[in-house]
Amino acid sequence: MKNTAIIIPTRLEAKRFPNKPLAKINDVPMIIHVLNRAKESKIGEVLVATPDNEIFQVVKENGGKAVLTKSDHPSGSDRIYEAYIKELKNNVDLIINLQGDMPNIKPNSISKLERLMRRNNCDIGTLASYIVDKNDITDTNVVKVEMDEILKDDVFFKAKDFFRMKKDSNHEKIYHHIGIYAFTNIALTKYVKLARSKLEIQRNLEQMRAMENNMVIKVGFSDSTPLGVDTKEDLVKVSEEMN
Repeated sequence: MKNTAIIIPTRLEAKRFPNKPLAKINDVPMIIHVLNRAKESKIGEVLVATPDNEIFQVVKENGGKAVLTKSDHPSGSDRIYEAYIKELKNNVDLIINLQGDMPNIKPNSISKLERLMRRNNCDIGTLASYIVDKNDITDTNVVKVEMDEILKDDVFFKAKDFFRMKKDSNHEKIYHHIGIYAFTNIALTKYVKLARSKLEIQRNLEQMRAMENNMVIKVGFSDSTPLGVDTKEDLVKVSEEMN
């Protein structure tokens, strides 16, 4: 069995930007832009996993498929697991967790991650790109990944660390982490059974749960950096780019 699904975890509750998934970009809710990018990758079924009926209805009205989940999941990956169990168990062996706040991610970035996962034997995969704006190094809204290797196109390398801000790092091997993960079904099942880890809580980064439990995360290079929308200012930026 080699079937892939993309699950987009999203919720209305957010400290920095309440109701973010329904914020309009060119008169279309942000979550629908993300849904459309996922569909355009043409790698498998696409679901939106949400605890909010309002998002559920918007997705359905726009021709998408949504799954209602519990509200108290500690991370997006925990949320997609519930959707996987409800809708896809025994039907897919690869699950892509696509963050619901990247409306301008390129469909070929999503398909590239799937291709790298299929070629390599690993638990979890993700993508990273060059840091173009030096201010991103100290911007805590921008998640970075540190590598032992310099990333190359179409090659997976093992991640060394993920962080928001860190002193004394080798900037040559620090990249902008892109909020997309691919899990084998076995790895996702293992991940959600683990307790939240110390660094996951401290850094507010769900991938640290895997790192601190010796699950290998491989990183592929992306030649584009989608804008993650964390604030209303980010929404303005991404709206201008997508006009």
